[in-house]
Amino acid sequence: MIRINLLPGPQRKRKGAGGIRWASATELFAKVRNPLAIATVGAWVAAILVIAGLWGLQARQMAGLRDDRVRVESEARRFRTLIQQKRKAERLRDSLVAELTAIREIDSDRYVWPHILEEVSKALPDYTWLVSIETMASPLEEGADSTAKPPTRFQIDGRTSDLSAYTRFVSALANSPWIQNAEFGPVQSVLEQDRPVNAFSVIVAYKVADSAYIRTVPVQRSVVR
Repeated sequence: MIRINLLPGPQRKRKGAGGIRWASATELFAKVRNPLAIATVGAWVAAILVIAGLWGLQARQMAGLRDDRVRVESEARRFRTLIQQKRKAERLRDSLVAELTAIREIDSDRYVWPHILEEVSKALPDYTWLVSIETMASPLEEGADSTAKPPTRFQIDGRTSDLSAYTRFVSALANSPWIQNAEFGPVQSVLEQDRPVNAFSVIVAYKVADSAYIRTVPVQRSVVR
């Protein structure tokens, strides 16, 4: 039914389903007369904003820490593998060093006799011959390392019919790069096969010569068919 208001005055408010009217913030603050209530509300709003900001910051920090943990764990696994490989290589190196040391110790005495016999045979002059060559015990020198291997010493006994030949033999031994610390004993006259000859004794020590005196030759291997 349609109604028409012909009388002056305020119009009636319409009633409808959507008749709820929300007050603006200005009207709300205008209606609130207590400043303490306004301050309380402001404090609560500020606290909520601060808590929200701190929560967001902490969430970002936690996400960064999780990423760092994943990265550190990955690097730890990689370094653990590298450390295991390094320790394995060190064990292999130590084993090879021990084997090479043992081989060098064995090989160091391998050519002692050939070098001594070659040097003595080259130094031996005419009318001079050897009776014996024997190995002697090598006492440690004073102040020397007790763990070091002492030099190999030999005693050479020989005969000569000419003292000048003995002198040349002694000089050749002293100049040999494979012989050191030569000790020359006295020369005595003895009878051999009813002939007077001069008996002599020489004590020498073996040493490894400089690389300039070491020569190598190819090893030829014959194949029997």
